[in-house]
Amino acid sequence: MTDPCIQALLQDWQQTSPELHALAVAIRESVHAIAPEASEQVKYGGLLFSHPNGKDEGFCGIFVYTSHCSVEFGRGAELPNPHQQLQGKGKYRRHIKLNSLADIQTSHLTETLQAAWLLVNQ
Repeated sequence: MTDPCIQALLQDWQQTSPELHALAVAIRESVHAIAPEASEQVKYGGLLFSHPNGKDEGFCGIFVYTSHCSVEFGRGAELPNPHQQLQGKGKYRRHIKLNSLADIQTSHLTETLQAAWLLVNQ
């Protein structure tokens, strides 16, 4: 059963922007497919996924904004970026902006999620 806080956030996204809610749900399903054992919680206004033993908080996070969804990677600066899909210039974090369901494929999100999950499992 899903945490009530997660359900409430998903409902809020559904009411605010049905299109972005659908995108966020698809991204969430991708995260669960790659990292089924990752813990999930509502934090910082989005969904934060962490290693189940808590050794690396913030493996990735999903955040819904006015016109896009963002997938944030806490250790994104360490990830391979062959397609230049990762954005940001901070010391550690990187993100991928998605505007539509099609962006899941074109942004190379799946391979980036896989690389991020491998990184936190080292």
